[in-house]
Amino acid sequence: MAHTISRRAKISLAVLGFLVAIPAVALVILLNYDWNRARPWLGARATEALQRPVQLRGNLSLTWQKQPLPQQARSWRDHIPWPHLVAQDVHVGNPAGLPQGDTAAAQSLAFSLSPFALLGRKIAIPELRFDQPQLALLRQADGKNNWTLPKRPPSEWRMELDRVVFTRGTIKLDDAQQDIAATAHVDTLDNDPRYGVQWTLAGKWNKQDIRGKGKTGAVLALRDTALPFPIQADAKVGLVSVAAQGTLTNPAQLAAIDLQLKVGGASAARLYALTGLLLPETPPFTTAGRLSGHLAEGASQWTYEKFTGRVGDSDIAGTLSFQQRQPRGLLTGSVHSRLLQFTDLGPLIGADSNARKEERGVAAVQPAGKLLPVETFKTERWTAIDADVSFRAERIVRTKELPLSKLQTEFHLKDGVLRLTPLNFEFAGGQVASKATLDGSSGQAVAATLDATARHIKLRQLLPKLPELKQATIGEINAAAKLTATGNSVSTMLAHSNGELKTLVNDGTVSKLLLEQMGLNIGNIVLTKLFGDKPVHLNCLAGDFGVRDGLAQTRYFIADTEDATVRINGAVNLASEKIDLTLKPESKGLRIISLRAPIYVRGSLKQPDVDIDKGVIAMRAGGALALGALAAPVAALAPLISAGGEGDNQCAALLAAAREKPKAPPPGKTQR
Repeated sequence: MAHTISRRAKISLAVLGFLVAIPAVALVILLNYDWNRARPWLGARATEALQRPVQLRGNLSLTWQKQPLPQQARSWRDHIPWPHLVAQDVHVGNPAGLPQGDTAAAQSLAFSLSPFALLGRKIAIPELRFDQPQLALLRQADGKNNWTLPKRPPSEWRMELDRVVFTRGTIKLDDAQQDIAATAHVDTLDNDPRYGVQWTLAGKWNKQDIRGKGKTGAVLALRDTALPFPIQADAKVGLVSVAAQGTLTNPAQLAAIDLQLKVGGASAARLYALTGLLLPETPPFTTAGRLSGHLAEGASQWTYEKFTGRVGDSDIAGTLSFQQRQPRGLLTGSVHSRLLQFTDLGPLIGADSNARKEERGVAAVQPAGKLLPVETFKTERWTAIDADVSFRAERIVRTKELPLSKLQTEFHLKDGVLRLTPLNFEFAGGQVASKATLDGSSGQAVAATLDATARHIKLRQLLPKLPELKQATIGEINAAAKLTATGNSVSTMLAHSNGELKTLVNDGTVSKLLLEQMGLNIGNIVLTKLFGDKPVHLNCLAGDFGVRDGLAQTRYFIADTEDATVRINGAVNLASEKIDLTLKPESKGLRIISLRAPIYVRGSLKQPDVDIDKGVIAMRAGGALALGALAAPVAALAPLISAGGEGDNQCAALLAAAREKPKAPPPGKTQR
């Protein structure tokens, strides 16, 4: 019996020893095995998984490391060391179909692996560390790139990667689609409580210089969504500068971005290449606000919240939001300005100088002899986005202050059709109400319509500081215009415009000093030659212009003063920008000799001439007739006549036709 028990004990001890010996022998083998022999096999398996060549060129070693204990160890497993793999000189090549070369390389790649997770078909890696990584990202013109990994078929195995740690290295981007060739150099930071690495950036984007620098965290948390990844950047791309500081949340899914963002540049339109947002041409601008984004495939949302800034000499503030959707994204929001400089609106239609055009990054295309802007609208971009944005300005200022205020408009862009409804503002105690439609859906010529009315414009409020107007009786201006046109610039649209313009002024005072203050040289000289330097009382002024194929012709234009009745006949050719107008005064007395001779206004919109009694007076820059040709009857006629009084309309019986509503054919059609 004792012999049997002894034999059983020996067997049990042998079995127990064998069970203990197996992991011991395995451990000895693992610790002493030359893992470099496994490099070809591991490289082949990685090549198969990534579908691109993977080479482990350096030493491959395996050690065992104890993991940091949790605050409270839960079981004996927390005390077991994990295998730690270190691979030196790792290279991942480009996929097939792209030029030979590396997509990525690293001096060393290191990670620990949970042995217990393998029992549940899970590859759990707490930390993946890259030392001196080198990334060379490539995208061809056809869109094929080397950073998109192949989709793997469903597998019972899954991978969990908690965080990525990287040290100094370089990242290169060669993108033929976006015409980008740039390099970022990354280096570690010591003793920085927030950031772990710093970077510098240099290169080209669309033949424009890229320069930048910044900082980020050194540890990229992929599973802990509550741990934000800090970002700080200061960069300049061509004519646009960007400064940002904030966090990226849940980097694995790019779930959210929260940044304090400052953006500036030569024109808001230059942001299109960076963001895809269609913004208008503007003078130099700067803005600062909070940018937050929630990213989701095909449905990302961005908000630039409570931003403030300046555009030229005008202040702006507001909130804009962008929602990604199909077939195009939607931009919504509201922008307002307390003080809007009139000259800052010039780039919207290309009405600034060639020098300013070059500063905002467009070609200097305006010919020296033309007044109407020839800069083309980029209608090919209008179908890239939809928009519903409102804009209001409390006050609008020119060099010579005009009492414009409370501009209100809404921009509605859908399917390439831009509607400004309404486009209203207050002017000199009156109101200007208008609406405009610009159909750029074809991507070429714009089909435009403008319908505008001006009511109760009081010229006393135009220049309240003029001494001679304080005692004058000031009447009102009423005007209406309706135009249709086609073209790809202001110049070509007006050259193919059709419609009508009507205006009516009664009971006021016309003043040379008023015209001088407004800088309207033609009207100033004509008035001086007709009546001398004294203020002239105006009984009425009424005009009726018809526009056909870009030819604005007077159908009825008369001014009745205390000294004479002046009839104006002729036309302004908006295609050639030539003026041919004749002013025929009919004297009410013999005391003004100059009233017996007609006055001819000829030349171009850029350099009009006034011929009085066959004497030619050459003038430069500006004039009410040139401004009137731009389909802004209030801006053109208000400076010419300072009307006053609250009495009966003395023009009503004389010019009833001027009260009829103007008409215009559809865009591209010529009225009969």
